[in-house]
Amino acid sequence: MRRADRLFHIVQLIRGRRLTTAAFLARRLEVSERTVYRDVADLQHQGVPIEGEAGVGYRLGQGFDLPPLMFTVDEARALVASVRMAQVWQDPVLAQNSQVALGKILSVLPVAARVAAQSMAVYAPPVGLEPAVQATLQTLREAAQVRCKVQVDYRDVNDQPSQRTLRPLGCFYWGKVWTLVAWCEARQDFRSFRLDRMERLELLQSAASRFADEPGKTLADYLRMVAPPEALARMQGDG
Repeated sequence: MRRADRLFHIVQLIRGRRLTTAAFLARRLEVSERTVYRDVADLQHQGVPIEGEAGVGYRLGQGFDLPPLMFTVDEARALVASVRMAQVWQDPVLAQNSQVALGKILSVLPVAARVAAQSMAVYAPPVGLEPAVQATLQTLREAAQVRCKVQVDYRDVNDQPSQRTLRPLGCFYWGKVWTLVAWCEARQDFRSFRLDRMERLELLQSAASRFADEPGKTLADYLRMVAPPEALARMQGDG
């Protein structure tokens, strides 16, 4: 990567996060932390309002922006392939919005790049989620976003039924099935649930059913328990 491209990517990465460490930037850019410190210092000297310091983290000051980023042909192809595959396994709202977003990206590409991207020879046959699972995924995803508890009638791997009140934290895709990671009010612990084993799902509407992040009960806490450090860094960095 040319240094000019690296400097541009540093600004883009810092802009997309609340606080960005040099270690994260070094991993993403495949350079040393020393190189990151030098590059950030050069950007600050050039007037880019990067706040923070080495050893703590960086963030971008308000009021600064960059011109729109133009995608390369390979990047556009990657987006087309990703959207085609993801649409089959997303809920209907996400699938529709991903297609709209892709259309906006393709519309600003040069004609040759757009044609090359759309002719990408990667497709996903429409044999993904059952409609009931799609609806469950959408409800759980939206509940996690607004921090709203849900009540679930569930059958486990041994076909044993149970009813749970859950704090939905995140939905995970495993190739053929989706699971929900949640804080279970009954067990007072983290639990995972397959969406295709949920027989009934109710979004609880009362004010008391809203929840705030509490230490020890968040998705980040769960990931720290179960994910290898390098996988956790990737998930948190790309989110």
